[in-house]
Amino acid sequence: MANAAAAIVDGDGERALAVADYHAGIEIGLRYERGVELESAADRRRERLLSLLDRTAADRVIVLGDLAHRIRAPDGEEREEIETLIDAVTDRVPLTLVQGNHDGGVAAAFADRIDVTPTDGTVYGDVGLVHGHTWPAPEVFEADVVCMGHEHPQVRLRDEVGGTRMERAWLRGQLNPEPFREEGIIADGAAVSGSELVVFPAFNDRSGGTWVNVDGQSFLSPFLPVGLADADAYLLDGTRLGPFGTI
Repeated sequence: MANAAAAIVDGDGERALAVADYHAGIEIGLRYERGVELESAADRRRERLLSLLDRTAADRVIVLGDLAHRIRAPDGEEREEIETLIDAVTDRVPLTLVQGNHDGGVAAAFADRIDVTPTDGTVYGDVGLVHGHTWPAPEVFEADVVCMGHEHPQVRLRDEVGGTRMERAWLRGQLNPEPFREEGIIADGAAVSGSELVVFPAFNDRSGGTWVNVDGQSFLSPFLPVGLADADAYLLDGTRLGPFGTI
């Protein structure tokens, strides 16, 4: 979707609005983790998601992991933000959480109100869905398209006078099967059709991320970047920047 860290995913006779890395309660986390005080953007995050839901008329919302920010059972302001968000979304459509590394407490607290997938992902129509902090299940890897979050890809852009800025970005390219074969997800000798991988930018614009075009930056996912060596980077407005390693 142009100018949004979101995409439409078709599958199972419906269309879903998919986002990744919502990180509800990030301001509380930044306060305790780094001593940074920021005014809560909970209302703006929620309204931005609901506006996209209205705009797309989707039948479901899918969060590709890290609905919550802190890796613990949500409480206080963070729990209040998550509850308000779940109320607002599920009053309209079902909500699916593809469980990420920050979501153990959310899955336990809200399993009766949202659909929660295993940590190694699920398949939605012809699309594999996984957060990306663990190796995907074989059926996820075998899907025509695999969508993931976790990485929060960003690019550092430099202007003609030497100024720089960071922009959230999408990564999109063919999956390299070799690391998956080495991990045992693909059997030795098995034919591989070549899935396409789409790495979502973080929906939360305060969550930072991996600078994919800066030397020395390490990726977070166990299968990146080697599993996606030929990926192109795209800005949120759809601008294609070319292979991420050459930007």
